[in-house]
Amino acid sequence: MSNYIVTFKDGVSKDEIQKFKDEVTSEGGEIGHTYDGLISGFSAKIQPQTLQAFQQQASISDSVIETIEPDSTVTIQ
Repeated sequence: MSNYIVTFKDGVSKDEIQKFKDEVTSEGGEIGHTYDGLISGFSAKIQPQTLQAFQQQASISDSVIETIEPDSTVTIQ
């Protein structure tokens, strides 16, 4: 299981985002932080099969998912 940040397009409801969070946890993943400020989304440990389903969803032109990116440490130097 790897850590990812899933972000959603503007206007996506909290209920819609919750459905994706529920899918993560029902498949054995863990939700980390929820983002509901400048971006809407969440960080999570996501099972490979769930990640694949999210990536397929994100590839559809009218998908509510904006991005799925590996969660990593960012530094400024």
